[in-house]
Amino acid sequence: MLSDKEKKQLSESDICDLFITPALKSSGWDPFTQIRREVTLTPGPIIVRGNLSSRNKKKKKFADYVLSWKPSLPVAIVEAKDNNHTVGHGMQQALGYAEILKVPSAFSSNGDAFESHNKFPNEGEPIEQTIPIGSFPTPEDLWERYRAFRGIENTRDDLLLQPYHDDGSGKEPRYYQAEAINRTLEAISKGQDRALLVMATGTGKTYTTFQIIWRLWQAGAAKRILFLADRNILIDQTLVNDFKPFGSVMTKIKNRTVDPSYEIHLGLYQALTGPDEADKAFKSVSPDFFDLIVIDECHRGSAADDAAWKEILEYFGSAIQIGLTATPKETKYVSSSSYFGDPVYTYSLKQGIEDGFLAPYKVVRIDIDKDIEGWTPPAGAIDDLGNQIEERTYNQKDMDRILVLNKRTKLVAERVVKLLNATDPFGKTIIFCEDIDHAERMRKAIVNAAGQIAIDNPKYVMRITGDSNEGKAELDNFIDPESKFPVIATTSEMLTTGVDAKTCKLIVLDKSVTSMTTFKQIIGRGTRVDEEHGKFYFTIMDFKKATELFNDPDFDGEPVVIYEPDDTDPPEPPDPTSDDDSDDEEISTTGTTKIRVSGVEVSILAERVSFMGPDGELITESYRDFARKQVRSEFTSLDDFIQRWNSADKKAAIIAELEEHGVLLENLAQEVGKDFGDFDLVLHVAFDQPPLTRSERANNVKKRNYFTKYGDQARQVLDALLEKYADEGIQAIEDARVLRMRPFDRIGTPVEIIKDVFGGKAGYEEALKDLEQELYRQAGS
Repeated sequence: MLSDKEKKQLSESDICDLFITPALKSSGWDPFTQIRREVTLTPGPIIVRGNLSSRNKKKKKFADYVLSWKPSLPVAIVEAKDNNHTVGHGMQQALGYAEILKVPSAFSSNGDAFESHNKFPNEGEPIEQTIPIGSFPTPEDLWERYRAFRGIENTRDDLLLQPYHDDGSGKEPRYYQAEAINRTLEAISKGQDRALLVMATGTGKTYTTFQIIWRLWQAGAAKRILFLADRNILIDQTLVNDFKPFGSVMTKIKNRTVDPSYEIHLGLYQALTGPDEADKAFKSVSPDFFDLIVIDECHRGSAADDAAWKEILEYFGSAIQIGLTATPKETKYVSSSSYFGDPVYTYSLKQGIEDGFLAPYKVVRIDIDKDIEGWTPPAGAIDDLGNQIEERTYNQKDMDRILVLNKRTKLVAERVVKLLNATDPFGKTIIFCEDIDHAERMRKAIVNAAGQIAIDNPKYVMRITGDSNEGKAELDNFIDPESKFPVIATTSEMLTTGVDAKTCKLIVLDKSVTSMTTFKQIIGRGTRVDEEHGKFYFTIMDFKKATELFNDPDFDGEPVVIYEPDDTDPPEPPDPTSDDDSDDEEISTTGTTKIRVSGVEVSILAERVSFMGPDGELITESYRDFARKQVRSEFTSLDDFIQRWNSADKKAAIIAELEEHGVLLENLAQEVGKDFGDFDLVLHVAFDQPPLTRSERANNVKKRNYFTKYGDQARQVLDALLEKYADEGIQAIEDARVLRMRPFDRIGTPVEIIKDVFGGKAGYEEALKDLEQELYRQAGS
């Protein structure tokens, strides 16, 4: 039995191993299936400033314990603290994690007892109370509390308890995916046959859908399933990726034929229906054939398209129907919510970026003089074909739709290539153009602006539009992270949605976008994080003021039904000028006459760079400004920083602390200078002190004859450490492996140096600490 004093010497991990975990096990919690330790809920948001990025690990959500009734059903959180804290010290953390997981039970413990918080107490029962360490609630107790909290007491348990598909890789749903899956299954288990999931692009809607279908299929609640989409690429990606585990029971509907020998059917609306009765392939099976229908991107479609998918859903009206969308569409004529009901779960772009699962963006807004000021042709002006130009003022909306200024196209292309050359010439880029003609002219302009790189690599830039077989053939290569080419895709509508371009780093908007739905989908092309390939954020380069839509409250707000459709309402008339939802049907300019003018000079009037701030608003701030704020939030003054730096046994601990706040000193070195050490970078950026280079600090130590108190061999080691510091910095000399390198290996092995030269580990560490104090001695004096 440990004494109180001994218990206070234990680490938090020791408290977990010796007290908390045994208490859970004694209450019946299975350590293999019900107890998960050190669970990362969110990785923390990525900060972008300039061309630099870092992750703010201080905002990482990391639970000490997640307790589950079954692996797929978390029911409680336990936050642990060492015994120097009170029992309830971790409760606020625990409540935050419980809110993320939407569970009613949160606990905090320091090994003496448990502080309990119950979000769904019985009448007369306290919300919070302290319970003995040996009286932790049983799994059955917390499962029943969870059922009452979620309102699922009288439901089909087989649907709720069915495990996820496990492919053996260790991959499991993220917290919001698990919540989306469980909310959907809970709704279905209560008899709800229509459900809407709203999840931002890049958050794994298809993987989430697969797990929903898998669990319903395994439980026998849905034997025949139809997955509906409106693009071949969506179907093909789903077949070979997320839905692959269904194997031989799965098929893609082809030739307008529904093969009843398969259980999982993936199909296009277009393959199942059409304007004529003979086209309605879905009627080849009975109305009760499908038990479950999932509609991907259910917001999309013109009036005619809506009629098409609704016609299919109404025919299979007895089936459970789940709609998926990143952008629920709510207009007078089309309402996702009116058909499916309110979303059972919503996970927004803002939340995804805040959690760190989605990539943040920076916005480069560029104003071109003829767009902003307009262009009025002089009297009698003619275009490149010799035709008279109508005398009126042409503005931004006219550019590349009605009026083509060739020098404007060249200017845009050159500015895009300039940004790529300054960041990553091989960073995947999508340029959204007004129409197919504009996309082709932009492709040509990019080739000319790129120069040698386009000569050496004919597929450096490709036009990927619905009418180009050559471009469409390269689509898979464009979205494949392992494929280097194409790098740049010019398009009109084809890449607006459904293209899983994980490594897309640059989105160029030279297209007028007024539809919030379309804008959200375009932005979604860049929101995926791909750490393996160095993709942490993306840039939006806007030439047409489209990013003003970021200022609209509806950009990341909740969908609002502004009109309940009525069966007596006439169909929505198509709008040939709208850019909304014309996904595959790109604007063809065949037979359209545009005014093309070569001689008009254009120039950039203004250029502004903005970044996502902590509140999701766009701000103008450099990485240096950001680092200054973060350092000053952690250290109250220059003296505070110097004192903590000098008193730290390992300077790496202070550096790690700064990284927790998103301050990467190598990023600062890129802005201030790579010859400065970590200490001086912080002093200069955060506290306006003149910095010294590492070499200057090392030379100052040498000038003070600091080594004279040591023997010859010790002086050799310390002199070599100084040189190592001057070349590589403080972390290099604090790493014990440094003694294995040259020139130390000429003096002796690490063991020989530590034991024979410095008299043991304590002597070596004391000498290293003295050396560091000498390096930073003049600071603050």
